[in-house]
Amino acid sequence: MLTAVTLCVMADKDWTHGAHPYPGPEVPQTVRTLLAGLPGAPRLDGTLLERMGIRVVHASAERVVATMPVTGNTQPYGLLHGGASAALAETVGSLAATLHAAPSGLVAIGTDLNATHHRSVNRGLVTAVATPASLGRGVACYEVVITDDTGHRICSARVTCLLRRPRPA
Repeated sequence: MLTAVTLCVMADKDWTHGAHPYPGPEVPQTVRTLLAGLPGAPRLDGTLLERMGIRVVHASAERVVATMPVTGNTQPYGLLHGGASAALAETVGSLAATLHAAPSGLVAIGTDLNATHHRSVNRGLVTAVATPASLGRGVACYEVVITDDTGHRICSARVTCLLRRPRPA
């Protein structure tokens, strides 16, 4: 059974945009290692997670926390891109749903993402926290709150995933 673990996506990879502006502490296990043991063996090479510099700092079915630098994830006016916030929200919600589904041998497939952007941010680090709204046998829904370095809420999101058996290889 999977339990809460400390994870870091970038622990064994260079950040696509150069050195990650917010290097994290050494961690005992990467998301890559965790995902390798899950049904369907999802992979991270070349994924959006890797390209956006998203670091997962805590993961369990009850709570996933990840950070993302604003630098490299902005729109033309220098503000954090709304799509970057949505991608971060879907990342933490889907990872949490995956951890909820895994003990039953299921995989999580995102079906709905809703995001409301409350305020802009043009520098620093944003943090996303996913917590369950509803955890069932066939559907998992997570609420995601994204905050800036000062703790101000910049985005509220909801991520819904279907829980299904993985396709045969």
